[in-house]
Amino acid sequence: MSGAALTLTLATPARVWFDAVEIVSLRAQDESGSFGIRAGHADFVTLLMPSVVRWTEADGATRYCAVDGGVLMVARGAQVSIACREAIAGAALDSLEVAVRDYHAAEEDAARRARVDQLRLHARAVRQMLRYLHPGPDAAALGATPQ
Repeated sequence: MSGAALTLTLATPARVWFDAVEIVSLRAQDESGSFGIRAGHADFVTLLMPSVVRWTEADGATRYCAVDGGVLMVARGAQVSIACREAIAGAALDSLEVAVRDYHAAEEDAARRARVDQLRLHARAVRQMLRYLHPGPDAAALGATPQ
């Protein structure tokens, strides 16, 4: 089976990044370290570490994808499947590094904005409860007295 090619499928819950792309070899990393896959590899399942997966396509081009952990499975010595929560693909390591940094910065910014919105909502709710529990002189003007 050494002349057979591998195919790679890589998916996240939101997107299929690569679907049955023909590859020659793949390198990934699990808890035991870095490992390689070539055509004819034994069936295999492992948990990936957050890392960069790289592979060589049939045309000789090397591609990269940063993954946030995940599961890698080899089936029938010819199909490599990766399922992960998040992935960022790149044609070169330097551009991938920039893309990962930008992604994480955007994620941190979104989390920071969500925390600020949550604090504002909480403060508004506390003010509303205080107004209800301790009505001031404005209560009479708002119709709190009988007519």
